[in-house]
Amino acid sequence: MDSQAGRITGRVTNEKGEVLPYASVFVKGSTKGTTTNNQGVYFLDLDAGSYTLVCQYIGYARAEKAVKLEAGNSAVTTDFSLVVQQTTMNEVVVRANAEDPAYEIIRNAIRKRKDYLEPLDSFTCEAYIKTLMKTRKLPKRVFGMKIEDKNKQEMGVDSAGKGIIHLSESLTKIGFKKPGKIKLEVLSGRESGSGGYGFNFPTFINFYKNNVNVLSDQLNPRGFVSPIADGALNYYKYQYLGSFWEDGKEVNQIKVIPRRNFEPLFSGTINITENDWRIHSLELMLTKQSQLEMLDTMTIRQIHVPVSKDVWQTKDQTVYFTFNQLGIDAVGTFLNVYNKYELRPQFEKKYFNNVIVRYDTSVNKKSKAYWDSIRPVALEPEELKDYKVKDSLLAYRRDSVWSPAYIDSMRRNQGKITLDKVFWADGLRRYNFNKERPAEITWKPLLKQVQYNTVEGLVAGVSATYRRWWPKAGSVLSFTPNLRYGFSNTHLNAWGTLIFAKKKFERDGDGITSENSSWTLNGGKRVSQFNQANPIWPLFNSVYTLFDRRNYMKIYENYFGELIYNKRFDNDLRFSAGVLYEDRMPLENTTDYSIFKDRNKIFTPNYPTEKLVTQFTRHQAVVASVKLEYKPGQQFIEYPNGKQAVGSKYPTFTLSYHKGIEKVLGSDVDFDKWKFSVSDDMNFKLRGMMKYRLSIGGFINDRKVPIQDYQHFNGNQLLFASEYLNSFQLAPYYANSTTASFYATGHLEHHFNGMLTNKIPLFKRLNWHLVGGGNAFFVDRNNNYVEVFAGLENIFKVLRVDVVASYLNGHKGQVGLRLGLGGLLGSAINFQRK
Repeated sequence: MDSQAGRITGRVTNEKGEVLPYASVFVKGSTKGTTTNNQGVYFLDLDAGSYTLVCQYIGYARAEKAVKLEAGNSAVTTDFSLVVQQTTMNEVVVRANAEDPAYEIIRNAIRKRKDYLEPLDSFTCEAYIKTLMKTRKLPKRVFGMKIEDKNKQEMGVDSAGKGIIHLSESLTKIGFKKPGKIKLEVLSGRESGSGGYGFNFPTFINFYKNNVNVLSDQLNPRGFVSPIADGALNYYKYQYLGSFWEDGKEVNQIKVIPRRNFEPLFSGTINITENDWRIHSLELMLTKQSQLEMLDTMTIRQIHVPVSKDVWQTKDQTVYFTFNQLGIDAVGTFLNVYNKYELRPQFEKKYFNNVIVRYDTSVNKKSKAYWDSIRPVALEPEELKDYKVKDSLLAYRRDSVWSPAYIDSMRRNQGKITLDKVFWADGLRRYNFNKERPAEITWKPLLKQVQYNTVEGLVAGVSATYRRWWPKAGSVLSFTPNLRYGFSNTHLNAWGTLIFAKKKFERDGDGITSENSSWTLNGGKRVSQFNQANPIWPLFNSVYTLFDRRNYMKIYENYFGELIYNKRFDNDLRFSAGVLYEDRMPLENTTDYSIFKDRNKIFTPNYPTEKLVTQFTRHQAVVASVKLEYKPGQQFIEYPNGKQAVGSKYPTFTLSYHKGIEKVLGSDVDFDKWKFSVSDDMNFKLRGMMKYRLSIGGFINDRKVPIQDYQHFNGNQLLFASEYLNSFQLAPYYANSTTASFYATGHLEHHFNGMLTNKIPLFKRLNWHLVGGGNAFFVDRNNNYVEVFAGLENIFKVLRVDVVASYLNGHKGQVGLRLGLGGLLGSAINFQRK
């Protein structure tokens, strides 16, 4: 602090001496300021001079104190004792039958909303964000898994399950330029006990937006309605609590009350300045009755201050949350302090590009002295202890990470090889803990590979993967051998997959160039479904075969060899090309066994009887393919060692082409087919989310097309839903397969995310959501199909149930029920399965 005279420190309390956590303290007439910690303690480093310090806390009267710092003074103590805000009531409140004056104030604020949404053409500021998460109680078990004392130690909690589980800090430079361009440069980040970067969100929670996004869409994909949104009067009731004067300006205090429960609405208090009708400060809350997901409660506090004569911005923001589910009782805080507002910044020509968040190369390498010098909020005793203990352990682990004792310890932690891991559980993983030549072996559990079908009978499989890394070269090689044995037809199939992947990573003055590429070589003898999209999950086919005598899955055997090249370019353009050779051999049913017998049900032959009158003849096929996938406007997060795509406002475009090559390696096929698709997820916030996939395609040449190379429309005849947006829930598997020169498909579903169902008493309490849509394909007037569906999702956060009605060639088909995964957790599981 060569240029600074010293530090102002103090404590903020109320009249009773109770501390006021996260009160705002700043220098009057500037944006230089800080926030008290949870103990009400603050500090502020300033140059020599005379200042007026301002202290604010929502619900209390603002206080000011003059402070003088002289050169050589190391510290000056200035405490604040705030009194409860005294408001005066407007006389109109007591008039008979008069409208509450809060409504006119809110109407004025709504009229001015757009003016304050982006009041500056451009600006920069720094945001210090501290994140603290603590557990108050942990259960003995979660999902049946026991929480051992060792696990608690790793989490940083005591034997009772109390303690800090996450503590981090970050300093981020925020750049903004109209219209809507924003960039976050994370200058430094720190996580207790790890080398993480800390959180750089939430940056600003902007209540001038009609729809307020809080932390993450996972908390509510519909967002939340701002109390001053254009249509806010339809959602909220308001009560005038009075007004108070602050720095010569009258401030109106308004109570915000949701008109209905189970709507995405805030409750609490918002303070609006008189005449210019801007947000002065607010304290608003969300609960389960606000359709808040994952968390139980969330409270947002903001204080806005002038950064110029006519412009106010957020000075500090605190988000408190509680979580009490599955026996886990936890609380947390996101504390944001904004400083160094620059209202006329000079940005470089290409400053705003497709990288919206950029981490400095030394983001997590700052010293303790650095953090002590830039931290605007004093750490609390438990936070100091957490950093000291966990960072010491981290330093010890880093120093000993490749020592023989460490390696032996980590190998022991992998556990013993048990029958449970070999046959079920999560399988086995063995890592060698070699810094120069890291490698691992993974084992897929045996019972999860067991299946049953009418061709092979009981099927057993064995699969393992060996993976070897070359860290300096950024490459990895993996080999996966597979064995499959059918006990009824006594066929043994063996094949393997060899993958070499390489990551290109370069840094220059313009940022990072990151590209990934891989070569995949497959070969051996295997069993494949006629539709290579594998529309039938073997487990479900096993269940239907054994219990309902329905053998939907049709398979053939093939000797094959395949070479595939994949590349992801820096702009997220994805390219793949490959060539496949198959010697295709028919298979016949060899068993008629099922657990339940029904004379009226007979197993069908093992080929698509809808298209073939007899089994196909053995033949060879050489098929070359190429595929391009691109999402324009893709945006990225740039880390010190890589890039991550985070989405775009534009859809994804996919083009693929397959060529059947005759007379090469004895190939009997000759065809050309193409497909073009457009897909996207469109979040309409309060109106829900729409997802769609539209495709067109066809055969340019269909001189010799075996059934395996037809255009198949992924059908489904099971109770369990097939892949949404890529299948037809009631369509047969092969009846509509075609070699036509043109076809079109469409998939659309709308997730209401609580809209409409929040009007139904039972559903709104259960938080079940409506979903609806349709799937269709068209080949010609004699081959077309439409199905529409409506259902409920987010059942227990996981399940989805649809009622589906189909129409084939313009005639009413069937009505069926489909069970699947959908909702907060179910959708995430579906994504992982794809």
